[in-house]
Amino acid sequence: MIQKLCLFLLITLVGLSVAAQTKRVTKIVIQGNEKTKSSFLEKVIQLKLGTELDSSQIDEDIYRLKRLPSIAHAYFQVVDDEIEGCTVTYGVEENFTLIPFANVYTSNNEEFAYRIGLQEFNALGQNITLGGFYQKDIFDSYGANIRAPYILGRKLGLAFSYQNLTTQEPVFLDNGTADYRYNNESVELLALYQLNFKNRFEFGINFFTEDYQYLFGSTDPSVPQELNVDKHLFKLIYNYDGLRYHYQYLEGFRSVLNLQYVGSTNTQLPPFWIGFNDFSYFKRIGSKGNWATRLRLGISSNLDTPFAPFAVDNNLNIRGVGNLIDRGTAAIVLNTEYRHTLYEKDWFVLQGNVFMDGGSWRNPGGDFGDFGDKQNLRIYPGLGIRFIHKKIFNAIFRIDYGHGVTKEAAKGVVFGIGQYF
Repeated sequence: MIQKLCLFLLITLVGLSVAAQTKRVTKIVIQGNEKTKSSFLEKVIQLKLGTELDSSQIDEDIYRLKRLPSIAHAYFQVVDDEIEGCTVTYGVEENFTLIPFANVYTSNNEEFAYRIGLQEFNALGQNITLGGFYQKDIFDSYGANIRAPYILGRKLGLAFSYQNLTTQEPVFLDNGTADYRYNNESVELLALYQLNFKNRFEFGINFFTEDYQYLFGSTDPSVPQELNVDKHLFKLIYNYDGLRYHYQYLEGFRSVLNLQYVGSTNTQLPPFWIGFNDFSYFKRIGSKGNWATRLRLGISSNLDTPFAPFAVDNNLNIRGVGNLIDRGTAAIVLNTEYRHTLYEKDWFVLQGNVFMDGGSWRNPGGDFGDFGDKQNLRIYPGLGIRFIHKKIFNAIFRIDYGHGVTKEAAKGVVFGIGQYF
């Protein structure tokens, strides 16, 4: 009996000792921020005053801060300030967030197009994105957008965009190819919801008008030479982000699912649905290498139409292939590359990459056997270089050269801001 009583007292004393060692957060300090408001950063982090010190919560907050456009790097420090209390300090290094951008792309067919613009990623110190662009792709285009992921609290935000895009689009007919002047004028409103640290949703509606005007090339009695259609689009995006960020290096897995239903007022461009998922995987290789891979799987209503939704394009999925050279109703695209830091000093990084882009498409009205058709398969290896500023958000100027090795292959150079994927 005495032994049991002694054992009980010993366990009680150990428990009280452990409880006494539990630290509570009595003060939270944020430092290093100049443009980003402290009140905004306090809203983003999960750690709160009076709660028990939780290293996993602090670790999650650090990576949450690193994902903000305004933050280049984040760190923390814990200091005991009384018997059962401590001060947690979050330190941040800010990015420069007013960024011009440019995408330039060409091919051996002497096609040339570019898009230039300006974006502010930290408007009002609240990580609100404001941007606009001008595009020249034979015709003039322009657009503007605002994205405020935290405007309604830690979990809920809004995004709005307007675009007026005009391009020369090839339309693939049974007896050849026709070129149309294509205009798409749209407005879009999205609700942004962050379920937790890794899972985010976007859902909303887009109203747009498509205008096709025949320019030259083949004709088909069943395909109109002029077409103007009002449409609407319902969109749902699910983003799982398990990436770890350290300046120019990424590690981990990310998946982005995009589901859309497009309604139409014209039977010649009937309603359809479309869905695609981008699976991305990044792996650190040694201290200077980064392997990056993206797999896109996409499918839509299999309508036998020359206006199919999945495009084969230089600036979207396969570097060097040319500007919008084909369309399909399903797609499999794999982009994989090895990035290596060639030189790094202070804020500047010079990075080289070796890549392989490949993909195949299902023809409109076709079947899944089209993926194995040599006419649809494209494989483009290539080389690239990156000029990176570590303290300016997304300040990565890239140049890639892709050279096709499959049937009727092209070759070309793609310029742009930001990594290709």
